[in-house]
Amino acid sequence: MTQFLMSWSRVSVALDILLVAALIYQVLTMIRGTRAAPMLAGVAVVAFAFYLARIGELTTLSWVVNHVLPYVVFALIVVFQSEIRHVLADVGRRLSFMRGSAAEGDSYDDIVLAANLFSQHQTGALIVIEREIGLRTHVESGVPLDARLSYDLLATIFRPSAPLHDGAVIVQKDRIAAAACFLPLSMNPMLSTQLGTRHRAGIGITEETDAIAVIVSEETGSISLAIGGQIERDLTVDQLRERLGSELQRYMSPVTPPTPIGQDQDERQQEDESSTVLDSPLQTAGPRSSEADSPSDPEARG
Repeated sequence: MTQFLMSWSRVSVALDILLVAALIYQVLTMIRGTRAAPMLAGVAVVAFAFYLARIGELTTLSWVVNHVLPYVVFALIVVFQSEIRHVLADVGRRLSFMRGSAAEGDSYDDIVLAANLFSQHQTGALIVIEREIGLRTHVESGVPLDARLSYDLLATIFRPSAPLHDGAVIVQKDRIAAAACFLPLSMNPMLSTQLGTRHRAGIGITEETDAIAVIVSEETGSISLAIGGQIERDLTVDQLRERLGSELQRYMSPVTPPTPIGQDQDERQQEDESSTVLDSPLQTAGPRSSEADSPSDPEARG
């Protein structure tokens, strides 16, 4: 019995060390590359200075440390509040995934197809996909829709002439909860100055929650993906589908992006000039003028 207790004592000590090492490793991994890393280094330097002060018997500094130390914990909570939320949300998401509740999300091929359309037409778009952490506060800041997620609806919302194209669309499972939503902007000073408000809003919402943000640049048409406060830029359609599939823990089968509607119809128009060419969902409604249109037609001049 004594030998068993001694063996268990050694195992418990080893397990304790492994758990503490794993916890420290996870925390360092979560803050690596974020603004919390240099702040944590600064805290370590201050703590080391206080330790030297105690060893060197610096009476005044030791008195300050003894009276300030109880409030340091609350100060750290305030300083690292976003990082603490992110770590706790990541732990909860992993536990939910172990229960099998986070892997039942629907396929988001409509978002991939819509991002491809926006990229082709250089139309700015911001689509936020909710996961475990609810986005009710941000949903209430926009226009509630509660409509089924579809490619056509996304193309209509982000049409430049549409009243809801400014702001973000929030997707909850297979439904669009709201459009024209306001999101918090990321204040990370390490972000590139080339990133505008749309990209900073996409990064900001992923810093505070576990949501995924799909961003399409209005200037270049490039597709970006923001996850966990980090942004992946210049993604192709296939890369976006692969990343969404991996993050949503579901295989997304390849879907061929739709070809521009006017491409095939231009060939028909050469055979029959009276045929009508349909416009892209992102263009202004109305028939496209042919080469035989009169120069006085405003659309022909534009």
